[in-house]
Formats: sequence, C-alpha cells, structure tokens
Amino acid sequence: MTKLLDDALLATVSKPVRYMGQELNAVVKPPQSVEVSIAFAFPDVYDVGMSHLGSKILYHVVNRLEWASMERVYAPWPDYEALLRQEGAALTTLENRLPLHQFPFLGVTLQYELTYTNLLTILDLGGIPLLAADRGDNDPIVIAGGPGAFNCEPVAAYLDLITLGDGEEILPQLLQLYRQLKQNGPVKRQEYLLQAALLQGVYVPSLYEASYDEANQFTGIKPLVPQAAIPVRRNIVQDLDTVPYPESLVVPYGEIIHDRAMIELFRGCTAGCRFCQAGCLYRPVRERSLPILLKQAELLLRSTGYDEISLISLSSMDYTQIEALIDQLLLRYRKESIGIALPSLRVDSFSVQLADKVQQVRKSGLTLAPEAGSQRLRNVINKRVSEQQILDAAGGAFDAGWSSLKLYFMLGLPTETDEDLAEIIVLAQKIAALYRQKKRRSKLHIGISISTFVPKPHTSFQWMGQIAPEEIKRRQYFLRGLLRDRAIELSTHDAETSALEAVFSRGDRQLAKVVLRAWQLGARFDGWSEYFRPDLWRQAFAECGIVPEHYSERTIDFTTALPWDHLDSGISKAWMINQWHLAEQALETPDCRSGDCSLCGVCPSYGVENLMAKGEQ
Repeated sequence: MTKLLDDALLATVSKPVRYMGQELNAVVKPPQSVEVSIAFAFPDVYDVGMSHLGSKILYHVVNRLEWASMERVYAPWPDYEALLRQEGAALTTLENRLPLHQFPFLGVTLQYELTYTNLLTILDLGGIPLLAADRGDNDPIVIAGGPGAFNCEPVAAYLDLITLGDGEEILPQLLQLYRQLKQNGPVKRQEYLLQAALLQGVYVPSLYEASYDEANQFTGIKPLVPQAAIPVRRNIVQDLDTVPYPESLVVPYGEIIHDRAMIELFRGCTAGCRFCQAGCLYRPVRERSLPILLKQAELLLRSTGYDEISLISLSSMDYTQIEALIDQLLLRYRKESIGIALPSLRVDSFSVQLADKVQQVRKSGLTLAPEAGSQRLRNVINKRVSEQQILDAAGGAFDAGWSSLKLYFMLGLPTETDEDLAEIIVLAQKIAALYRQKKRRSKLHIGISISTFVPKPHTSFQWMGQIAPEEIKRRQYFLRGLLRDRAIELSTHDAETSALEAVFSRGDRQLAKVVLRAWQLGARFDGWSEYFRPDLWRQAFAECGIVPEHYSERTIDFTTALPWDHLDSGISKAWMINQWHLAEQALETPDCRSGDCSLCGVCPSYGVENLMAKGEQ
C-alpha cells in the first residue's frame, strides 16, 4: 500500500489537523540527508499521543543526531481509517508523509493494554506484515517500549524487538548498530536482531520459546540462541542531567489533552504503593538538578509560546527542591501570567499550600488520591496516609478558597470488604461536613472517581486475581446506594473494560491470536467507551478457545511461572512476596526517603546510587 491520500479528502474527516503535520517545532529532515530513520507510532489518537512526554523526549533524542531522524504517526480515528481503506491509501508519517513500510524501523510505545488492536491497524495501513515471522529483510524492524514492554508477551508475535527501561540510551544504540551494519551492504534482519539482543535492555521475542504443559498452562520461556539473555535486564539512566531533554516541543494546531510545556522533575517513586506498577518499573528515584530544570523551563517556554508549564513526575511534591523550584518559576514568570501545573499531589497540607501558591496565576481544580476509604485498606496497599491527614488537606484547600475537590479511589483491591467501600462515602461526607462548618458561600462539589484494581506485573499484587465484572458492578451499585449528599458525585470505570485490561496485563503469547481475531472482527480504540465492543472480544476469545478469566481472575501460586519472569525490572521477587505478606497483615513499609531501605533489589542489582537528593546540588 503506497498510494498517498489526496489532501483535499482530509476535509471529510473529523479534526483533520490530526493528520496534517507541519506544526511549530516539528523536525522535518529530507529523507536522503540521513542514514537511519524511524517512524514512531503512538497507538492512540493524536490528541492523546501528542500529550505523552516520553514520546517527546525520544523525538528530541533521535532528531538531534545529524545522521538520524524520527517522524511521528498516530492511530487513525475510525473515520480516517475508513477513508484510507476506501481510497486504498497508506498511513503516513506527519513530517515527510512517507508510508511506514519505507522506514527501516517502526517504533511503538506500549502505554496501555487496550491499544493493542490499534497497533495492528497501524501495521496494516502502514504496509507492514502483521506477524514478525512474516517480515523479510526489506520490511521495517518493529521496536516496542514503554511500561507494557515488561509484559509484552500478548503482542510479542507482532514485535521484532522490545526495549526495557529508559529509552534515551537504548534507542540511539539500536540505530547506531543498524548504521554500522549498513556500511557493509543491505542489513540482514536476523543478523541485526542477534546483535541487538546483546545490548542491555533489549528483548527479541523470536529468540525465545514459550512452553506449556498438557493442560495448555504456561510453564516458562527459554532462550533458543546464546545471544538471548535470561533474564533480560532493564536499562537505567543513572543521571538524568546527562541525557538530552527537549529544548522545544511540537506545538499542535488543534486541541490536545495536555497542551502545555512540560519538565520532568525526576524519575521513579519512593512511596511503595503495592498496586502501583510505575512505582516499581521506574525505580530508583533519580532527580534532575534545580539549575537544569530552570534552564529547561526557560528554553521550552520561549520556543513554544505556552503560557503554562507542568511539573511532571509520579509524585511531583516529592521533589526535594519543589518549594525552591516553584518559588523561582513564579518569580521569573508570574508577571507574564505563565501558570504552573502540578499534576500529582500528595495527600497532605504541605501539598495543598504549594498548590495554592502556584495557582496565584491561574486557579484550577484540586485532586487528592486517598486510594482507599478505610485505614485498614490503606495500610494493605501501603498508602501511608491517615484520615486526619486527608481531612487536614481538604480543610486547607477550603481555607485557600477551593470549593471543588476531586478524590481518587480504587475498587476491588485485595482483601477489600463492603465495610472498606462504605468508608469511601463516609470520608467524603466528613469532607463535606468540614466545608459546611467553615460556612463558605460557594457551592460545594466533591467528585469521587472510582477506578477498578487491575493486577499488574512486577508488583506485589501481581499474583492476585481481579474480581469478576459482575462483582465489580455490584460493588459500584453498592457505593451508589450509599450516596445521600447532592454535593457528592460518583463516577466509575466500565467493568468489562477493566476486566479486559487485566487479561492482557497478565497474559502470555497465546493471547496474540485473540488480539488478531478481535481486530479482524472490528475492535478498535478499546479504551474509548464509544468504540469498545465487549461482544467482539467475547467472540474472539471463544473462537480462539481461550478462557479470559484464567488470566484476569485467577489467583496465582507464588511458585508458578509467570509470563514476564524473564523480563527483569530489577525488583526482587522475594521482596514482592514479602510485601504481599505484609499486606495480608495490613502492615506498612516505610518510604525509601526515610533512610530505611526495604531491600527491593534495584540499587544493588543495577549498581546505581539513589540520586533522590540531586535537586539539592
């Protein structure tokens, strides 16, 4: 598929700016001027993909190399996909409008399990054979990364290689390897994959074989060649100050989800919430220094014209120099009415005070995440926040002028009871009563957002099954039945969407055929409620002879082989098991920053020092 779409036809689809390219700060290099090029695909719509910081970082890292280029492509919205198929036209990159099959590489980020069918759409419309086994020397090498890489087995059949860990170092190494091999003539796919497998953080699925017992239960993965390491060790950038960071960002013509400048304060998290995969995958904490962050903020604001900068991290308030950073940003940019966004707040009064300070320029809503209603369940998940701290934070917010508050909770956590759930409503009612005691004039609004627990690989809850969709719905109904206060609004996640996410979160290679069949039946944008078709997925599972509940709802024995055991996040399995036993007893583990190491294994295993305090330098 090499035909290009007539630009005039873009007017017939919704939001044509998603496909036009030519945005401010886009990097367009003539194809003949570079030795190695890569098309980078975000398997969701442009509005979401353009908001993703990791993609922006890699775009900068590659395009700063004189000999390499990266161009962008996003999953086509259903109306645009239909138009491409109707016209027999190829999906192309935004920069040079090139069909994807003309690139030596296609990169894709695995951010969310429910984008897997979009991956197949991108491959198909890009003219790339879906199965890695069907690709030849003239087809692109498909590289995947992101958090989903740490259990990529459900889509391993569609990927040539996977990168584990920080991509700023791995991706240039992979492109450089191709460049070196290219000097000796056309690059042979198998030769390249064998040499790539020798790099730390690179996993080549075709060099490994999955085994199953007589009952078709997964029993393990073994390497087929000497180059295939077991386990595959994650790559970690030890000093974030030494790796490239964007000096400009592509500024879209149309509206996207997060349309602002972004600086990444640090990578990792020391909180140790037991359900949180990101908190495990991005350990250890590594901070950027304060002078570097201030310089990056200045460069980004001047090159983009944005009037807001977001301070990005898993828990931005944990940056050791957060108060100094905010003070200096306000001092420099308040007169220009440039706002500061804090996307993640701790549940404490200090966080609320800083949030109030940054919103002197622009007021917005305030979000806190208690995660669980009862103290017992917060101890189980190692949240380490008391009810009094939550009330103090809410009270501080009300004193600062907020009358709207959003609270995040999870449903279906291990050991959860109806009594734990009821405490969510009780807590919200106490917060409402606190507001009314202060006799504020503004109308109160408390939004409770309830997500469903999904067991994630490389966490201490990875062995625990998810509750069935029927039980998810019962608990959601139970919560709604307890609401009496009109100032409190409850929103919940779709039960069947969460169940499908759990299936692929803990899945193995057998699920690749289910993804393919669901896609063939028409599954697209499964994370979007208006397009999610659970009936298509049920049909696909049935036709493939797969029982989805085997993956999502089954509690797994600690001795059972897991489909991701060969992918090393650095977290010790013994540590995760110990964390589960502590959870059973509702016992907490201290924050790493307290100086009391819980021996998770990342630092000694990878020879890194905890750089948490670098912001003080």
